[in-house]
Amino acid sequence: MARVNDHYLKLRSSYLFTEIATRVKTFQEANPGARMIRLGIGDVTRPLAPAVIRAMHAAVDEMAQTESFRGYGPEPGYEFLAELIAAHDYGARGVKIATDEIFISDGAKSDSANIQEIFAADSVVALTDPVYPVYVDSNVMAGRAGEPDERGRYAGFVYLACTAERDFTPPLPDRPVDLVYLCYPNNPTGAVLTRAALAEWIAWARSNGAVLLYDSAYEAYIRDPEIPHSIYEVDGAREVAIEFRSFSKTAGFTGTRCAYTVVPKDLVGKNAKGEPVGLNPLWLRRQSTKFNGAPYVVQKAAAAVYSPEGQKQVRAVIDYYMENARIIHEGVEAAGLTVYGARNAPYIWVKTPAGLGSWDFFDKLLNEAHVVGTPGSGFGPSGEGYFRLTAFGGREQTEEAVARIKTKLAR
Repeated sequence: MARVNDHYLKLRSSYLFTEIATRVKTFQEANPGARMIRLGIGDVTRPLAPAVIRAMHAAVDEMAQTESFRGYGPEPGYEFLAELIAAHDYGARGVKIATDEIFISDGAKSDSANIQEIFAADSVVALTDPVYPVYVDSNVMAGRAGEPDERGRYAGFVYLACTAERDFTPPLPDRPVDLVYLCYPNNPTGAVLTRAALAEWIAWARSNGAVLLYDSAYEAYIRDPEIPHSIYEVDGAREVAIEFRSFSKTAGFTGTRCAYTVVPKDLVGKNAKGEPVGLNPLWLRRQSTKFNGAPYVVQKAAAAVYSPEGQKQVRAVIDYYMENARIIHEGVEAAGLTVYGARNAPYIWVKTPAGLGSWDFFDKLLNEAHVVGTPGSGFGPSGEGYFRLTAFGGREQTEEAVARIKTKLAR
């Protein structure tokens, strides 16, 4: 009989969003007439921009002609898209990124889960708490986690508690670590890191030989002009950081699937002999071996995001979602709850009412208001006592959800 990977057995019993789906399904089966409003999973609802759709149609037409048909593409992505990324996402902010430092993929979720493969199995991992579950689970599967305790904390990880007192930003690790996952603007809390905070992290990483795995999937939602959109806007980051970006929330590609990861050629690790090894060629080899590249049609659609028309259309959708965030923030706050986020991110982080845990509040909103959110405890022990709402719904549904929440909480 084949032996399984025992590390999978250490995963918590249910992936957060699977558990949410199960509870919602059970409720709907018992209450078929209830009209649900979902402000839980961070999936977008606005259609793709017209410029993106036209580009996708044109690319499909190319695939119908012998002379313009394309089969396997370059695993790191087509040069035409990498050039646009380098120019618009980095060059426009004074950051120089070479096209061969950009690796186009099918999603930041995939990349942030897979990046750990190029590091040693005994690497010590630091995680913010609350945390995006993929960072945790991918390293549990890889065998770095150790055993979980009754709170769900794994013995092998270093947890960086992001509390309200710290504006949900992480403290520096108090012992040596090799890898640190940072997600800012943050999912789930909506917090951001200032330039000074990033500089502190970069200096720490350089002094300690650590690598920062920086998930910047929500950078397009930053409103404050003083907040960096990329970690590479801060001096020294190229030597210590890998950055993940996504078209999912920026341009509505959650179902279309396109993202990219930047691995600077300045960034090195070490082999078993202590000799320096570039991480850029390791990631290239990993992707070339295990990934055939994002589809040509999708990459042409992503390229249209950078056209003048595409930029205008995409920005309008982001503005739409951020207006939803404002409506949720102000409405839930008016209901008497303490609310965070929604200023530079599409997430609203709500402190649950006294006496109600995260899942208790989930069940209350589900059963009484027919609104679906996300229990904070699903993002780690420090998320207990909080609840995440997202701004990705339609305007009418968002306003109705807020009205329902205010009515039920006012009882």
